[in-house]
Amino acid sequence: MVLMVVISVPMFFVVVQNHCTVLSFIKNPNYLNIYSVEQIQSQVLFYLERYNDGMRLVHIFSGLWLFQFGYLVFKSNFLPKIFGILLMFGCFGYLIHFFGHTLIPNYSGLGISFYITLPASIGEIGICLWLLIVGVKEK
Repeated sequence: MVLMVVISVPMFFVVVQNHCTVLSFIKNPNYLNIYSVEQIQSQVLFYLERYNDGMRLVHIFSGLWLFQFGYLVFKSNFLPKIFGILLMFGCFGYLIHFFGHTLIPNYSGLGISFYITLPASIGEIGICLWLLIVGVKEK
């Protein structure tokens, strides 16, 4: 479980660098002296696509981490088991999401991509809200 986080966090920071590059292209007006508007637009689109592709790679490791975390939540006695089940389904959702974008052309246009990752989102947000509102039972 720790290995998945140790791999995904540095990958995330490398991927976010693409997003920061886009912001620097947009924010700095001096680039208009060097590049044409079309060149800046193509660079922005290029780095946004690299960001999206990189985030899909990060989601592989995040998804594999969710299965292990979901299993621990399912086996615990102080968190609802439904959150564990949702997290384990979310693991497969992230993997399906990655392979769908990789193998199926126009996967995001199918409308299924939102529903595939929904269990992971509900499970992650649900655990956060549960811990904030209900907290941990004391024995």
